[in-house]
Parts: sequence; structure tokens; C-alpha cells
Amino acid sequence: MDEVELIKKKKLEEMLNRTSKPEQETRVEYPDSPVYVNDSTLEETVKKYPLLLVDFYAEWCAPCKMVAPVLEEIVKKDLRGKLVVAKINVDKNPKSAMKYKAMSIPTMIIFKNGQIADRIVGALPKSSILSKIRRYL
Repeated sequence: MDEVELIKKKKLEEMLNRTSKPEQETRVEYPDSPVYVNDSTLEETVKKYPLLLVDFYAEWCAPCKMVAPVLEEIVKKDLRGKLVVAKINVDKNPKSAMKYKAMSIPTMIIFKNGQIADRIVGALPKSSILSKIRRYL
């Protein structure tokens, strides 16, 4: 086998290896901090992650500010790699707030495989939030 044939064979093997890896590439990477979404990106985010908690909040909301560090800790430590937390500002994204009936804030909606699984309204303790989420792991 001459050098050109060896190069062709090697390139063909590389191409075959690349095409046989889509299963690995479809794995979802879980961010270890909350992601910010809006009216136009929320649906895509809901479909993308198998387990998602969407936090409907407002900048002026004191209970929302109390829950924010709790959610960060949950996604960074307690449920890292198992849950994605998305935050959506209800003042800037009223369509999503209306669609998901987030009338009181904070409202946290848990999505499992793109479907609403549960809802948390108010600034609950970390243990209560975790126990609700863990039902869907």
C-alpha cells in the first residue's frame, strides 16, 4: 500500500468515527448556574432540558431575591448535572408570565421532559424546594 492509499484509509476511518458519534453529541450539558431566558427562548429551553425549573421573578421582588441564592446553590451543589434552573423576568416577558399563569412571584415551574410537572409559589425553604424537585429525578 502506498502513502496516498494509507492517507485515504486514515481519512476514511476519521470520517466514519465522526459520523458514528451523534449519540454522544446529543447529550445535554447541564449548566451549573441559572440561565436567563425570555419570551422567545423559553420554549426552546423547556424542550432542551429533561428536568428544568423556571423561576418567574422580578427585580423589585424581595422574596425573589431571597430565593435566587437558594436556586443557585441547588443547581451548583445539590443537583448539579441533574437540573437546569432558568430565570425569566416577568416585567420584561409578560407573554410567558401570562401563558404559565405566574400571577404571584416568585413562581417556580418544574418541567419534566417538556411538560409541567409541578409548581412552587412563594419563597419556600431550600428543603421544601429540593423535595419537590427530587420527585422528578
